[in-house]
Amino acid sequence: MTKSGGQSVSRSMNRTMTRRGCAVLLAVFAFTPCAVGQEIKTEVVSAFVWGEDSRSGAMSSTIEDPLTGHSIHKLRYGPIEMSSRIGFERVSAYEVGTYLNYTTTIVNGSDSTLSVRYGGISIDGRAVSLPSVILHGKKLNKRERKNTTNAVEPEKMQCFTGGFLSHDHLFSADGASQTLNVSPKTALTVSSVVRDLRSYPLLCSVEGCHPVGTIRYYLTVNSQDYVFVWPGQSAIYCGN
Repeated sequence: MTKSGGQSVSRSMNRTMTRRGCAVLLAVFAFTPCAVGQEIKTEVVSAFVWGEDSRSGAMSSTIEDPLTGHSIHKLRYGPIEMSSRIGFERVSAYEVGTYLNYTTTIVNGSDSTLSVRYGGISIDGRAVSLPSVILHGKKLNKRERKNTTNAVEPEKMQCFTGGFLSHDHLFSADGASQTLNVSPKTALTVSSVVRDLRSYPLLCSVEGCHPVGTIRYYLTVNSQDYVFVWPGQSAIYCGN
């Protein structure tokens, strides 16, 4: 075989292996297309996925909020229990798009302090970046006012003012890498909001509207990823 022929075969094999590698990663985590620098991690060896109980002892369950009747997903591993709720509201009556949000409570029943970090979120397999947060009372200059597509103002969102979400421990683009601690025998609630910019993010009927597709997100507790999977029709409308 000639040198040029060998290089051609090598390049072909590399392309084939790359395509197969992407396919495997997508099949395992089903978050986003295989890409360099992607936010959503594809290593799932250390991940507990809600609805996929593992032999190592992770257990999934669903309960109803006794006050609202809404579903709460729970994922428990040993002395650590996480509870998840997911909601949404329209951006406005004049803009296309919705705000999707989740709130998660981490209960630490162990004798050691836990570390909690933001992981990632995807909508129908596409990673969505965290927005910046415009704090109450902050004055925006002209340039900032024109560039608020990926920014949220909690004080103007019904999911916050109505009590579904808490302002405390809200993950945003400004602090996505921060690490929070949960002391032994205590609990911590974290929240996140992202903007769904799809042209048709909602499916509506006489019974109401709900987000289209599947929402997945995960948090990292110590070195363990806890993944929650929510069908759009289970999201709670917390807007007006």
